This record gives sequence, C-alpha cells and structure tokens, in this order.
Amino acid sequence: MPGPKIDDWVRIAEGFECDAQFPNCIGAMDGKHIPVKKPPHLGSRFYNYKEYFSVVLLADSTYRFIIVDIGAYGSTTDARISGASRMSDRLQANQLAFPEPRQLPRSAGPPVPFVIVADEGFAFTPHVMRPFPRCDPDDSRRIYNHWVSRACRYVECAFGILTNKWRVFLSSLQMSPDNATLVIQSYVILHNFVRIHDAPLDAGADENLKATSVQLCSKLFNPQ
Repeated sequence: MPGPKIDDWVRIAEGFECDAQFPNCIGAMDGKHIPVKKPPHLGSRFYNYKEYFSVVLLADSTYRFIIVDIGAYGSTTDARISGASRMSDRLQANQLAFPEPRQLPRSAGPPVPFVIVADEGFAFTPHVMRPFPRCDPDDSRRIYNHWVSRACRYVECAFGILTNKWRVFLSSLQMSPDNATLVIQSYVILHNFVRIHDAPLDAGADENLKATSVQLCSKLFNPQ
C-alpha cells in the first residue's frame, strides 16, 4: 500500500469535514481481532480477552484502509499495539508527510494540527484524539465525545464491510500466523480495490475485475 502524500491527507481531511463534520481529521484508527488457528508452542500470547487466538489489525480509514499494521499478539491491548507499531514510530519521527497545521473553519484561532481519531483504548498523543472518560459529567466534553465517536465510526464500518464482503473472516483462519498475515494483507488490498472501483459492472468488466484481483494476489504471494 503506497504511503499517503500531503495531497492525500488533505483529501481525506476534506472527506471527514464534509461527512462527519470533524475538521482537520485525517483518519480513524481502531483494532480488529481476527481468529486464527492456535499457533503451536506459543503459550497464551495469541489468546485474547474474547477467548480465541488471533492476530490484530490496526487501520486508519474512510471506508478504505490507509495504513495497516498486522500481526500483533491477540493478548496485547490496542494502546500497546499502536505504540509499538511502525505507524507510531513514523508518527513520532514526523515521517508521514502530514500537512502543516491550519485554522479550523469559521475560526479566528491559531492553526490546529491534523489528527487521527480513536476510541478509549488508545492513548492521547499530539496526533491522536480520543474521547474523555464516559463518566465525566461535563456537557462540553460529552459533546466533544459525540463528534469523536461520529468520526470513529468510519473505521468500524470499514471493518464491517471487510468482514461481510470477504466471508473468510467470519470463521477462524486455519493456518499459521505468517500465512494468516499474508491472507489479511491480500484482502485489505482487495477491499480497497473494490471500494475504489465499486460500480455496476457488465459481464466483461466483471471478468476484468476478477482477473485484476487474481493478479494482485499473485503479486502479493509471489513477489518479484
């Protein structure tokens, strides 16, 4: 998956501002536990709180996945997985080519940085915004939580679309973690491909889509 450039981040931010009324948002981040066959000789490291062995997928999305980090242990929390991910390293090193901060719409205040929204399982960072604790009675914080949750639903919907489109994720992957990682990578790419080209297809176009999908999988599993 190509790394987003400044123009890509700006386009994503415009989408979040239009659809979720959340300006300067360049993605929604969440984790998904995907069941896999119990790996031998690994004890409980893949065993998560939902009582099955899994790998964890993290993504930013607007119904399409922008960045994914695959292969963490299911027993690890979202915050720890995010903190140990390559995406987090690139965030801290300022290597993701984020646009320069800009003013919020209809605001005369100082420029505000672009941010990623996430749920309560993640930690605050300069580029990650999460809700306040739900028990907080302050009205302004509850309103803020509403808008953060509104933006976060895009990645949750993306996971739902991925699972329902590719039914392999409705059951446990009966393969090694390494092969499961390759399978997840391939379906993430196919998911993005279908979302980009999702339109009524005639028979000829349908065959072209199938052929292109086969080529994508072939390149992933048999790189030159």
